[in-house]
Amino acid sequence: MVSPQTVLSGRRALVTGAASGIGAAVATRLAGLGAQVVVCDIDVEGATRTAERLGGEAVAIDLSNTAALAERHFDADILVNNAGVQHVAPIERFEAERFAFMLRLMLEAPFLLSRAVLPRMYARGWGRIVHISSVHGLRASAYKSAYVSAKHGLLGLSKVIALEGAPHGVTSNSVCPGYVRTPLVENQLADQAAAHGMGIDEVLSEVLLAKSAVKRLIEPDEVAGAVAYFCSPEAASVTGTELVLDGGWSAS
Repeated sequence: MVSPQTVLSGRRALVTGAASGIGAAVATRLAGLGAQVVVCDIDVEGATRTAERLGGEAVAIDLSNTAALAERHFDADILVNNAGVQHVAPIERFEAERFAFMLRLMLEAPFLLSRAVLPRMYARGWGRIVHISSVHGLRASAYKSAYVSAKHGLLGLSKVIALEGAPHGVTSNSVCPGYVRTPLVENQLADQAAAHGMGIDEVLSEVLLAKSAVKRLIEPDEVAGAVAYFCSPEAASVTGTELVLDGGWSAS
């Protein structure tokens, strides 16, 4: 029987946006399963801290610079496309360059990274690609045109990779969480509370989680658990699909 601590032993896992938040939780979980983790982030200090804590490797990279990214070489058995940002504005005031930047970071970069690692995955006959999409990959919200577009596109990209990768032992799946307890979301809570003249708990239940049946933020470790499942032996036949962690949001 394989020990849970060694199920990914000998595997190299590249996780983007892993200096903090969901990415750091994913990197920690995969390292705990025996993987050698590569922590990719534009935050050099944060990536270094996470990598040192896990005995992994830090790679400082600006994923939005897709021209440079296309020229780089990567080798990984596991790729987790997690890096992302949010920007909220009505379409008529959404800056075109900001829209393009977000699609480069959250859709074009995952394509380029997947393209880079797939040949070696194919050669080894094993690979796991997991994309951190969002409930916004399944549902739209006003004022989030770039984020919703990127996350919908990421689900489509994942399915194409799944179809092409299946004959080579490579799976591709997505995790679609609702609001996760990260510094970004907690800052949104404070801003919304001030704007609405409401308490933090009220903003959480009545604004951010208005469409969610479960009125609490998702923890980063829950998302990490979903990623670990997709990388596990039990998920060898699971590909081209999504695991939704949205507290019932998409059921309504």
